[in-house]
Amino acid sequence: MSGRSERLRMAAAEIWEAQHTHPFVRGIGDGSLPAERFKVWLRQDWLFLIEYARLLALGAARAPDLDTMTRFADLTRGILSDEMSLHRSYAGEFGISPEELEVEPMLPTTQAYTDFLVRTASAGDFAELVAALLPCMWGYSEVGERLAASGRPSEPRYAAWIDMYASEEFAELAAWCRALTDRVGEWADPERMERAFVTSSRYELAFWEMAWSGEDCLGVSH
Repeated sequence: MSGRSERLRMAAAEIWEAQHTHPFVRGIGDGSLPAERFKVWLRQDWLFLIEYARLLALGAARAPDLDTMTRFADLTRGILSDEMSLHRSYAGEFGISPEELEVEPMLPTTQAYTDFLVRTASAGDFAELVAALLPCMWGYSEVGERLAASGRPSEPRYAAWIDMYASEEFAELAAWCRALTDRVGEWADPERMERAFVTSSRYELAFWEMAWSGEDCLGVSH
């Protein structure tokens, strides 16, 4: 029998495939994505990372053992220091200043996704927290690997993005999260885990669409 993570992945298979075929993702892969659309993703991902760090911090607080607590604490620290610094630097390559990132308003899709993650981490059980966390880690690793397998685009900034998510380090992180999901899935409520996983997967797809189609603070696409 496959592990819990594989069964969750099967439950959201259509959503995940829609991510791989989404024009935003395909545009990164072939280098054709307009920079203005990618800038939307960059600005909103900055805001997402802040809330994602809260999710990881809650993971550390609610972890059932010291090793898991330590890993969540390390991930939280890594986002708040290393990854946020890298994000500022990368945004600068697209002409986005740190000051602009600091005052960027959160769009409705970003708000809904992060609200869901933090609420699940606060009010759900630990297994739901892990299931809600998994689509981001595993999904970006899978996107990066698939895009890398098709060859790097001539646009160096998009090639660097692919290299980051196709890296062995990121694959190891996704594998750790999958293993944790399998472990907690041995005793947790499978329906609650699946609901959290599928909901996060839907928000991942919505995040690409938000950056592709455009969205204002009223939730209106352009």
